[in-house]
Order: sequence, then C-alpha cells, then structure tokens
Amino acid sequence: MTRKEQYTNHLANETSPYLLQHVHNPVDWHPWGAEALALARRENKPILLSIGYSACHWCHVMAHESFEDPAAAEVMNRLFVNIKVDREERPDLDKIYQTAHSLLTRRSGGWPLTLFLTPDEQVPFFAGTYFPDQPRHGMPAFTDLCRRVADFYHEQNPELEKQNRSLLEFMASMNPPQQAATATLDAMPLDVARQQLEQQFDATHGGFGGAPKFPHPTSLERLLRHWAGSRDNGAADEQALHMALFSLDRMALGGIYDQVGGGFCRYSVDELWMIPHFEKMLYDNGPLLSLYSEAWAATGNPLYRRVVEQTAAWVMREMQSAKGGYYSSLDADSEGAEGRYYVWTRDELQQRLGDDYALVAARFGFDRDANFEGRWHAHIYESIETLGRRFKLPAAEVEARIDAAREILFAAREQRVRPGRDDKILVSWNALMIKGLAQAAHYFDNTAWLASAERALNFIHTEMWCDGRLYATSKDGHTHLAAYLDDYVFLIDAILELLQVRWNSADLDFALQLAEAVLSHFPDPAGGFFFTADDHESLIQRPKPLGDDALPAGNAIAAKVFARLGHLLGETRYLDAAEQTLKAAWEPIQQGPYGHTGLLLALEEYLYPPEVIIIRGGTELGEWQGTLARNYAPRRLVFAIPDAVTDLPGQLQQRVARDTGVAYICQGMSCRPPVTELQQLAQLYSA
Repeated sequence: MTRKEQYTNHLANETSPYLLQHVHNPVDWHPWGAEALALARRENKPILLSIGYSACHWCHVMAHESFEDPAAAEVMNRLFVNIKVDREERPDLDKIYQTAHSLLTRRSGGWPLTLFLTPDEQVPFFAGTYFPDQPRHGMPAFTDLCRRVADFYHEQNPELEKQNRSLLEFMASMNPPQQAATATLDAMPLDVARQQLEQQFDATHGGFGGAPKFPHPTSLERLLRHWAGSRDNGAADEQALHMALFSLDRMALGGIYDQVGGGFCRYSVDELWMIPHFEKMLYDNGPLLSLYSEAWAATGNPLYRRVVEQTAAWVMREMQSAKGGYYSSLDADSEGAEGRYYVWTRDELQQRLGDDYALVAARFGFDRDANFEGRWHAHIYESIETLGRRFKLPAAEVEARIDAAREILFAAREQRVRPGRDDKILVSWNALMIKGLAQAAHYFDNTAWLASAERALNFIHTEMWCDGRLYATSKDGHTHLAAYLDDYVFLIDAILELLQVRWNSADLDFALQLAEAVLSHFPDPAGGFFFTADDHESLIQRPKPLGDDALPAGNAIAAKVFARLGHLLGETRYLDAAEQTLKAAWEPIQQGPYGHTGLLLALEEYLYPPEVIIIRGGTELGEWQGTLARNYAPRRLVFAIPDAVTDLPGQLQQRVARDTGVAYICQGMSCRPPVTELQQLAQLYSA
C-alpha cells in the first residue's frame, strides 16, 4: 500500500465520488451529519467546511497541495473538525454557504468553497475559495490561514458573536414576506430584460460579458422567445434573434464544444469560446440540447442539427447508466493535467490524418499557433464552403473528409486515459437531460433519443420515488438524501415535454403526484416555494431561490409547470400557485429582470397563456400531431392522446375521441370549437 492509502477517514461509507476522492487523505474528513456536528460542539472546535465537486479542477489542485499533505493535515486535524461536502448532493448547503461567503467577503464565490463555522450553530465567520499551499497571488498559505482563523475563534469571541448575529439577521431578511396579493403583473420586465441582454451582448464573439464566458441558456432562450412573441405580433425583433443565434453559432464553432466527441464544456476561459474549462456537466448539456433543438426548429440551420446529433450521441454513449439514469459529469483532468484528454500535438495529428492533415488543420486551427499549453484544441476556423474554394474540392467531399477525420481522431482519443466520471445520478440534472432529449426527439422525430429519455424517467420513478417523495441522488443501487425543489419541478417540466412527444397516462399521474408533494411540503405562505421541504434538516437558512445561476431558479420552473398543469387540466389550485409565485417574486423581478430570465418565461406564459391543443385521432393521430410538431412555437403545447386512453384527469376527460381526428384548442380560459378536419388544422397553423 502507498503512504496515501495507509489512512482511511470517515468518508469511507459515502457514495459521492467526490467524497470518495478524499477518503485516503490524511485529513480526518467527516461527511456533513449529526456525528460531526456533535463532535465539534463537544470539543469546542470550529468546523472547517470544504465544498466542491468531482469535476472541479481547482478542487483537485487544493487537494493535491494541502489535503494530501500530512503536515497540512496535522494542522487541520488539530485545530478543526473537518467536513467535506459534495455540492451536487447537498445543493442546500452550497446555496446557504455561497450566500454567506458573498456577505462575508463582498465577492462572488465558487469552488472549492472554504468556510470556517462556529461549532454550536454552524454560522460561518470566515470564508474563501481556493487557498494555495504557499503565499502567492496575494493569498496567504492555507496552513497559516488555518492557524490565524483558529486563534481568532478562541480569542475574539465577543466580536465573533456580534458578527454572527448580524450575518444571521441579514440572511433571515433575504426572504421577506412580499405583498403578493397586491402585486400587479405586467410585461415591462420582459422588455427591460431584452434591453439589458443587448447591453451585455458581445457583438464580436457572441454570448454575454467577457472572460470567463458561460453559455447562459436561460438568457438565450429568453431572446428566442422574445423574438417568437414579437414575430407572432407582426413586428419580429430580428436583433433579439440575431443575438441568440450568433451566440449559438459561436459556441457551436468554438472550443467550448467538443468538436471531436460532442457535448459542451462548462465554460470558456476566454471571450472567444476557444479554450474551455474542460469539465463536462450534465446540467449544461441538457438545456443546451433543448436550446439547439429549438433554434433548429426556428431556422433549419444544419449546424444546430449537427450539435444536437453529436451531443445526444455523447450523452447516450458516455453518460447513461445501464439502468437508464444519467451520470453527473466528466472531469476536466486526466493523468493529472487539465484538458490532456482533449488536446493534440502536431506530430500526432499529422501521423493520424496523413494526406488530409492540411484540410483538417485548416478547419480546426491546427495549422495556427498552439492554443493550449503548447498543444492544439479544436476550434472551427474555416467553413466547409471556404475550404472547398481553397482546396478546389466540392463542398460535399470536404464535409465527408472532415467527418472521416473526426472519426479517426475520436478513435485515437478513445485509446487515451479518460477523464474521471462522476457516476452518481441526480434527479434534477437527469430531468434537464430528459427534457433536452425529449425536445430533440420531438423536433427531429428521433425514437432513439425518446427511448433514452424514457429509460431515465423510468429509473427515477422506480429507484428514486418512494411513498410519495423523491430522493435526490443514487449511486450503485444506493438511493438517499431528501430531494429538493429543483428535483420535483424540473422533473415535472421534463414529463410535460415527454407527454408532447408521446402520451403516457402513467407519466401524467407521476407528474401530478410530484406536484402535490411540492404543494404539501415546499410552499411559503407568502407565495412561492422554499428550496427544502418542511421536514428537511434545520439549517441556518431556508433558501427560496428566485434568481437564475447555473440552473434556472426552482421557483421559476415551479411557476411555469404549475401554470401549464393548470391550463392542461383546468385546475385552479395549480394556476393560483403559479400566480402567487410570480407575485411573491415580483419585486426582485422588477429590480433585476436580467437576473430572473427563468421567472420571465413563467411571467410571459402568465400574461400570454399558451395554446393547449389536445388531439384525439385513432390511426390518424400521428398525422394530426405531425401537422403541429415541427414548428418553433413556444406558446403552444400539443398533446396527442390515443383514442383508447380513458379515465383522464380534470378537463381532459371532456376531450373525447371521435370517429375521426379531432383537435381541442384552448388558450387561457377560452376554447375554440373542436376542429374535425386535418386540412382545417393545417390552415390554422400553416405559419
């Protein structure tokens, strides 16, 4: 056994791959739980809380520098009770302590997140992110910091108590009761967000802001929907469409997209989308699949089809378990170095590609200066048409050669040491991917993608749903941790997308059970929903997420899905829940529309309720559904229910089958006469 493996700490019985990465650290790590918290109180030791995730590059750096070092571990073990948390398993803790970090430091947080907590109430009194093992870049050495923090805790108790009270009071005030009943909702934030997005738009490279640059799919979706709404009103906002499509183009052509194997990395370290932070997260790729599918439906651009096909193939090939659930992420590192799996030397490229090297190099920038630590990471520079002119080849031949070269490079890359994979299955992130594949299957009529999404939903339903409640995480047959708001409402959203591809009454029943669990265990009497259930572990704050971060806010998706369920079933309880959520969030929405694009989608559907079309059609069902299925119409929901299906809930039981096809079309509280001729339906929706 190596020296590293001679010691095993308290993480040995955990299922999180991130926690298990630290199981042989000389640090006496504990998982978050009653045992560790009681130990801290008993010994009057501050808690050193370290939050990260398995694909986090700087988490690995800090681990190698400090947590694997016996001398650093000795300091940590002597002065603190050390607790490791996987932020993906415990987003509740991460949300709370990221907020505390921002309040204490006046800076945004990140991972690794490093906090020092009081042992009695777990209130943070010092916070930071990555700390080096030696003083550099204006940061103290981690062990020196540990000694100073411990001294402060034991010597400055009155000052510490004052700071803690102030922090707790401020965090308690972050969810004040809103005057929900008196709020008047209007469209102003939709227009303000449109202008704010244009102000942040990078007209040269696409996306928003500078480096590091993130995809921000909810912002791009907002622009697409804004364009669609303006188009339907006869005055299409072409600039909104341009901002969305130009950003999608630049990402798809950039290095943030894996040009060899498909799928998107977390973000670009530069404003050009050239060099990514190489981790691949499920929660990015699900929404981006949705977005590129919608963009293809709006434009027919073959670039978007390629991105969807390759990303879906990557998900099914590398991220889906044998039982159906999707894994969480791929690491940025392999063989101890960031990006090594993805980058190339020129000698290797020339050897692999042979006579096609010059053509492929011009396409992906391999003939330019190295762009990543003396190596090359693929980034599309030349279009197929430009290459055809330059090399005097037909465009079809250029494309065929580029595709063949991709296969060669992919096969070569498959022989390398793979990045680590976090193989836990999270409900919320799975829901985002189920939705993404469902939308892709809808627009591209792809049964393989639909089957993949159905397998994942079936896994969640059979393995992670018990006695009317969800569990948040599963790995190797062990399912645990009470689910959060995101898990429930993201999954309802995914089911509603699947139901539009093919009807399954059992799935609708599952969605309604999820909705009832949310209404029973998560509501804030002032309107909206808390992130944790009413029987969740008591923590220093009960978050109520309204603004988007890497994911849309749980309250945003809750407002959307309750409104959609309400319109589908004619259920006023659901419509009231959606309205009260928006009214409770109205003040933050008005103060910062740009930061609440998820809620703006729900606001748009509140102000302009979507058309809900129920088709009953027997053998003609597919033809009727196909008439409406391919257009980009975000304010339209289409459900094709086979004639044999009976015992439907709510107003769906009134949408009865007839001898031939029939479409029931409602918007808000009003309905058209049933449409009984396919030609008439086609004429209504010919645009």
